[in-house]
Amino acid sequence: MYRHIVNPGIKKGHINPEIQGHFSEHLGRCIYEGIYVGEDSNIPNVKGMRTDVVKALKEMKIPVLRWPGGCFADEYHWMDGIGDKKDRKKMINTNWGGVVEDNSFGTHEFMELCSQLGCKTYVNGNVGSGTVREMSEWVEYMTFEGVSPMSELRRKNGHDEAWILDYFAVGNETWGCGGNMSPEYYSDLYRHYQTFVKNYNPDKKIKRLAVGPSDKDYAWTETLLKKCFERAGSWNNAHGFMDGLTLHYYTLPYDWSKKGAATGFNEKEWYMTLRKTLYMEDYINGHSAIMDRYDPEKQIGLMVDEWGTWYDVEEGTNPGFLYQQNTIRDALVAGINLNIFNKHCDRVKMANIAQLVNVLQAVILTEGEKMIKTPTYYVFKMYSAHQDNELLESMIDTKKVGIEDEYMVPNLTESASVDMGGKIHLTITNLSLDEEAMVESVLLGESVKGVTAEIVKGKMDAHNTFDNPDEVKIEKFSNISFKNDKIRYTIPPCSVLHIEAEV
Repeated sequence: MYRHIVNPGIKKGHINPEIQGHFSEHLGRCIYEGIYVGEDSNIPNVKGMRTDVVKALKEMKIPVLRWPGGCFADEYHWMDGIGDKKDRKKMINTNWGGVVEDNSFGTHEFMELCSQLGCKTYVNGNVGSGTVREMSEWVEYMTFEGVSPMSELRRKNGHDEAWILDYFAVGNETWGCGGNMSPEYYSDLYRHYQTFVKNYNPDKKIKRLAVGPSDKDYAWTETLLKKCFERAGSWNNAHGFMDGLTLHYYTLPYDWSKKGAATGFNEKEWYMTLRKTLYMEDYINGHSAIMDRYDPEKQIGLMVDEWGTWYDVEEGTNPGFLYQQNTIRDALVAGINLNIFNKHCDRVKMANIAQLVNVLQAVILTEGEKMIKTPTYYVFKMYSAHQDNELLESMIDTKKVGIEDEYMVPNLTESASVDMGGKIHLTITNLSLDEEAMVESVLLGESVKGVTAEIVKGKMDAHNTFDNPDEVKIEKFSNISFKNDKIRYTIPPCSVLHIEAEV
């Protein structure tokens, strides 16, 4: 019996809904075909947005969407994507497949999509090939309500009212595809560019994000914060122009030269993948420790705005489109990471999985008129119960499972929260391929009055296809009982479980 201790008397922080955020880039079939099909399409749509995809994402309670990239952001010039579609400039997407980008999905379309989804907006600015003026005018175009050249241009293009812009990032991966910059150089650029990201709406501050590190590049974090701190003179001043620092980390079973297959993998690759994804906690701890020295009050959020699995593309698809299948292994990766983000909600304020549709660890796959929800989708839908909750102190007994010393992982991960109505939510993952786990969750000082539970489970390679779209889905979980302050259950291998307890 594994003992799971939850202390409702100790609240550790607020779980921002944005921790369950998503990322949509002009990459492969994410935007075009996946989200946007145009108003003249035979596929049912509202203003060009697929109704089936929008409906599914709303049911998943998507909280925030990042756009237009990714690497694409630093070759994107926003004025090419406004006005009459027949007059919009075409370009070559040099990062992803060398295909023609016709800019039919631009600023107006993105804001329309977010309006239909009811989610917050996160836009990435172009530092790599753009200018300060271009970035400044884009913010003005989107958010200024008064009389100005950009607001008048927006009105001319059919949108009278200014939009709400929740988050704006000054660049993307400037250490790589966004310019191959040094942290010293980017620190200067960030201070420069962010100055012109104006808050035109006094009632709605744009949260400005700086490009942070990849993986364990702690020197990048140290240099960026040090230079911003020194220039500002005090951290309170520095916080005035930085609300968040981004972090990117992808889970690859092997490495960038050979990533591994999305399906048909073996037991060793199962545990390799899960061990690699657990590195996320090490990186969050490492970067948070640096941030704590400069920002002990945790005013600056750590934004994990690209994460997820990255495998070799599906056979027969464009290698630049990054299309991969999604199995129960990916569901475990999602559950593990969302538990980690919950546990670090005092510092982690946003996390955006890559990517929304048809790319990398997508929650939705489409094929013409067909649409399927992936195992990852169902995990996000379950975990939406944590959104806007208070994190509770919790811990669980574990044992090591796996093969060989190099590929051993804890069999269980967890997180716990309490919602505004007083209900307690527990999410537990079982990483073992073949061993169930009997667990006793103890809610200290509480008397459990009732429980409901749901689960996502399947064999190692289980996944949904267009011929069999319901192989993996949320199922009711009934192997559970409760008495006094204890909840007992047996969680099967390869599964992600959500328990809601009424106390």
